[in-house]
Amino acid sequence: MAASTHATATAVAQAVLERGGNAFDAVVAGGFVLHIVEPHLNGPGGDLVGLFQAAGGPATVLAGQGPAPAGATIAHLRAEGLDLVPGAGGLAAAVPGAVDAWLLLLRDHGTWELADVLDYAIGYARGGHPLLASAALTIGRVEDLFRDAWPSSAALWMPDGDVPAAGTLVRNPAYAAVLDGLVAAGAGAPTRAERIDAARTEWKTGLVARASADFLSRPHRHATGTDHAGVITAADFTAFDAGYEEPMTVPFRGHTVAKAGAWSQGPALLEALRILEPFDDAHLDPQTPLGAHTIIETLKLVLADRDAYFGDGADVAPLLTAEYAAERRAEIGATASRAWRPGSLADRTPFRPPLRVDTAAPVAGTGEPTVSRTGRTRGDTCHIDVVDRWGNIVSVTPSGGWLQSSPTIPELGFCLGTRLQMCWLDEAAPAALRPGVRPRTTLSPTLVLRGGAAVFAMGTPGGDQQDQWQLPMLLRMLAGGYSAQEAVDAPTLHTTALIDSFWPRTWTPAGVVAEARLGADVIADLRARGHEVTAAGDWSLGRLSAVGIDGDTVWAAANPRGMQGYAAGR
Repeated sequence: MAASTHATATAVAQAVLERGGNAFDAVVAGGFVLHIVEPHLNGPGGDLVGLFQAAGGPATVLAGQGPAPAGATIAHLRAEGLDLVPGAGGLAAAVPGAVDAWLLLLRDHGTWELADVLDYAIGYARGGHPLLASAALTIGRVEDLFRDAWPSSAALWMPDGDVPAAGTLVRNPAYAAVLDGLVAAGAGAPTRAERIDAARTEWKTGLVARASADFLSRPHRHATGTDHAGVITAADFTAFDAGYEEPMTVPFRGHTVAKAGAWSQGPALLEALRILEPFDDAHLDPQTPLGAHTIIETLKLVLADRDAYFGDGADVAPLLTAEYAAERRAEIGATASRAWRPGSLADRTPFRPPLRVDTAAPVAGTGEPTVSRTGRTRGDTCHIDVVDRWGNIVSVTPSGGWLQSSPTIPELGFCLGTRLQMCWLDEAAPAALRPGVRPRTTLSPTLVLRGGAAVFAMGTPGGDQQDQWQLPMLLRMLAGGYSAQEAVDAPTLHTTALIDSFWPRTWTPAGVVAEARLGADVIADLRARGHEVTAAGDWSLGRLSAVGIDGDTVWAAANPRGMQGYAAGR
């Protein structure tokens, strides 16, 4: 079974399974295709976080988040006249981690040759794939930027001088050539693993590293409206290796939920589960007034802890203890809190980011808006899950390197990402900008186990909403008895009372966005409690997908919102 945010990626993953490949062959093939079919949501210059369990093995994190380059220092950005890392432009580029992570996963857990896995993406890049309406809309919103300041992006995405219509066959021969080069790099190597390692070396030391560093070293327009040169070098590419880590876990209703560590926002979901577990089921149902309020107030608490304590290398295990969860649970009142409230840990002072209040109305249904209401360039994310007949299961959330992130590098057909915008230019922050340190990413897939064996894997795009949209799904499945597809389809909500992970890093006290079909009574009750609710469209929030194992059966579920996600299998 395969499920993803785009039907073509799901179809490719399923095709690999049908031809005898395993879940890892399939997810990597589908992952590279996502670069082609959702270029406004992810790209080869971006990053990823994965969770998987190879049959009979432990739950494992695939760490594909690159660090800040050696030249990306607080002092340098301050000298450039900046108080935040820009949301678009080369200064915000972390070292790309996605491609190396995909190749590492394929080498260690796949069975297919790299040439066969990449053949699908190469075919779509060279032969073309229909442009999504949302991608066309994104290009349309940044067409002036492309024309005026990023001509290399205009050349790729507006080749005839105008924004292409939805459905236009879009080709990317430069990226096809890059993938051909990865395959060719290993042509003389004697083993499959060495052929893949040769491709990894080519990515880190060859054309991609050299062209990226050279192109972004020239001053270009950033989200601030000012021009700056990037600081990434070829040596930064060479120094990075994707890797594996042990996940953080908590128990919940007879299951174990696994997430990536404090360099992601994943532990916030784990903390939420610890807070919510002792409540009776009435407090855990998002479609009741009490449940919706309890979930929203819990999310506010854990997301405040995220921004106060999370960062690469931070110890957040104390936030997941039963004692700490009880302290936080006691802070949930009957009305909406308007305060930003991190918890207290005996051995450290919580970092307090600036609370820049966002006076504009919340953007309903977007998560990471592809372009925000002021025209600032931003991007979203995609997701893919695969499970196979041998019991291998994998969930990956790739993102970054959006076509609107920074100028297209002409020789490569893609741009680098902007993940460093999640770093603070403040040494006191656990997620401060530091060379060689990973930004605290929003990417956050989930693996759920029972008795040590994975039973399902899931995730969603959505930036700060990723774990917010996954929490109701988990509660519905693990406490409410919903099937996965029922839980994906059910109406959902999230809070905007958090510090935005994306430039310009604003905060909206007491804000809630809810699908209207959550119910007029629920929405009215939330407002009566003091929540500032924006009613979104009936089918507008969340882009969840999942795969799972139930005895001898495998299953998959995908998001109907937007008519783009798809699940397939047999």
